[in-house]
Amino acid sequence: MAVAGVNVSVEAVLENQIQEVSLDGQEIYVPPLSMSENLTKQAHKIDFYRDETEEKGKPASEGEQDSGEKTLTPFQPSLWPWDSVRNKLKAAFTEVSVLLDVLNIVKEKHYMVLDQVSQGSQDSMESRAESRPGVHMLSKKRSLLSAANILMAGSERLRRSQSQAESTIKSQSDFHIELLKLRQNWRLRKVGSAILGDLSYKSAGSRFLQSGTFEVVKCSGENSIEQEGSAPRMLEVVIPSELEGVAYIQVEVKPVPDAMDLTSAILKMPAGLGQVPTDAYWQQKLEVAQNVLFCKELFAQLAREAVHAKTSSPHLVVGNQIITNVFPGIQLSIVLCHSTGKDKKGGSGPHKLEHNHVLEHSLHQLLREVHYKAINHPPPHPVIGTLGVSKRRRMAGPSGMSRSELQQMMESESLLEQIIKQTRHEVLRLRTMKVLDRLSARLSDPLVACHWSCLNSSLQSVVKVMISSYGYEYRMMSQSFILMIGVGSIKAITKEGRTFCLSFEGQDLEDLVMWQLSQHHTIVAQTLGKMMGWHLLSHSGNCGVGDMETVGTASSIMLAPPGHNRVLSVKSGPSRGMKVCVKSLQKEGLPSLSAVTDPKWKVVGGDFQDIDLDKIDGRNVAAKLELLMATLSKAEPH
Repeated sequence: MAVAGVNVSVEAVLENQIQEVSLDGQEIYVPPLSMSENLTKQAHKIDFYRDETEEKGKPASEGEQDSGEKTLTPFQPSLWPWDSVRNKLKAAFTEVSVLLDVLNIVKEKHYMVLDQVSQGSQDSMESRAESRPGVHMLSKKRSLLSAANILMAGSERLRRSQSQAESTIKSQSDFHIELLKLRQNWRLRKVGSAILGDLSYKSAGSRFLQSGTFEVVKCSGENSIEQEGSAPRMLEVVIPSELEGVAYIQVEVKPVPDAMDLTSAILKMPAGLGQVPTDAYWQQKLEVAQNVLFCKELFAQLAREAVHAKTSSPHLVVGNQIITNVFPGIQLSIVLCHSTGKDKKGGSGPHKLEHNHVLEHSLHQLLREVHYKAINHPPPHPVIGTLGVSKRRRMAGPSGMSRSELQQMMESESLLEQIIKQTRHEVLRLRTMKVLDRLSARLSDPLVACHWSCLNSSLQSVVKVMISSYGYEYRMMSQSFILMIGVGSIKAITKEGRTFCLSFEGQDLEDLVMWQLSQHHTIVAQTLGKMMGWHLLSHSGNCGVGDMETVGTASSIMLAPPGHNRVLSVKSGPSRGMKVCVKSLQKEGLPSLSAVTDPKWKVVGGDFQDIDLDKIDGRNVAAKLELLMATLSKAEPH
């Protein structure tokens, strides 16, 4: 029968021969041939010298006809490489043809019925054959109904178990679960039948002056604490009386009063600040108690360092206050404020807000840094070792350190010394800001601008001071210098590279700024002269002629116009101010036989006439000097 044509893609078998098997079992295959190599291989199989047409018509020899023995023809494989593929395709084509005939008989002519063999009786088979659509629909409905019943039963079971779990949690609170939560954040130990906890800072140098032990108590069902929207708590903690309430450290930097009143150090807490709710959660109670213990440990360590410190000015420790002098006339006060909320008079006094938040934060950070360094040591160190030595001390033996080096390594700054250094730096930085702001507001010519660096530390700050004239910022060089504010001194670096070390007094900084302002006037005159073609005769940053300056030195500059008929002299000092003089060329001049040949030097000698800059138009000194130099360049001498 006729069969419709089918497009069949013929490809070579992708099977490569195994070339080598390595020791680990990996097989290395022969790489497949390319198209050109495969064509060459197939071409080599053709014998171009053999003529098959002649052999077909050649008669057999007489010897072969007479002999009764039949020779066996040896097996010769097919020389056509696609012979096996053709045989397989032919067999597949035969099977597909047979299958097509079967399908045509079943679907079109209904000679055969393909159905599953039924295991039931002959009657059930006949009835099923008669009502097949209804049976199928009924079986589908029953299957869906059974699946829905199974899903509903499972969901009902899950809903019932969830409701039972919620009711169990709301009705009963497990003491051991809360105890497990407590042990995740706090240290606990069992002493007899009691469970005790520890809040002390063992690794931060604590001498256990304050009791940091609290007790864990199991609440019975009747005595359980209930709160709205949460399950009743079956666990409660008992805080020591000395750790109750609220505490904080207050730091204040203020001038030394004329009459020292130590009673003013006892600060009164604001009303309601020291009260902790009695039904508060045990986590909140422990956090508040640990904060009280932290403040007391910090103050105790600062007080111990203040007593044992050997300084020129002794520190004063009175009650809950530590007083020390950071600069002459400036004192640092560190106060421990603790309120249990039981004192009714505690909230009657006003709350002082003039305290330093930055230094208070630094104090907390210093103690926490000691705690962190004590429990976190650089590797290598024993895994189970909670305390150990630093890396430098471990390398002291192999490095062969001397006794003096070991002593220097053991010396470290105390917390009180570090906070005093930070206080000195902050006071000095505030003084510098006030001096610069005051000069910027007072002086309108020239302008003083300050650029503070954002990358500062707790012991060093950097500020760049720019001095410029309004309207001439881009046409002439501005005077600038850098101030590096340290702990007890200020280091100033000018644009020329000169370095000055200033004390903590604000007057030294003001004198330096005024001296730089006077230098700026001569720089303005020199830059204007270059722009207008004037010749520079002399320039001195330390002028020794004239009245002596009270602070710093005066600077002077002498310029000559292109015609060399005048000389302009500008002298500027930090205390005497600015003075401008002009000298005209003498008519008689010098003798012709003089050794001076350049006419610009002929006007150096003689008397100078003072010029009042206030009577010259211009909004600043730079504009007035520019107008004066332009006028002198064109005018003829008198």
